[in-house]
Amino acid sequence: MLRRGFFVLLIAGVTPAVADAPMARIKIEVRTLSGKPVDRAAVVIDFVEGRSVVKLGKNITTHWEVRTNQDGLAKIPAIPQGKVRVQVIGKGYQTFGQIYDVADEEKTIEVRLNPPQVQHSEHQ
Repeated sequence: MLRRGFFVLLIAGVTPAVADAPMARIKIEVRTLSGKPVDRAAVVIDFVEGRSVVKLGKNITTHWEVRTNQDGLAKIPAIPQGKVRVQVIGKGYQTFGQIYDVADEEKTIEVRLNPPQVQHSEHQ
């Protein structure tokens, strides 16, 4: 019986920390170099670094895949604060990838996609 009481106290001690876990809302704005929004670009978010109080310090493995709307915006649901890898793949543009440190409750990440590079061959 003593063990059961200890386990209940252990869980009760962790529960308030879950409510205090810092969360962030991310908006990703995808545009061309000239400033036009990129419609239907694939946006992939991977949580890279951070710890979970719920999992008693184990790594958080989180992954999201969304598409931009007509205004070039992709909204990600609330995620834990930490480092995230943002990858953007737009048809007719170079793939973009970068790691961002998300430490605020709300963050807007602006991505500018480059046009594709000219292909060249040594065999002409």
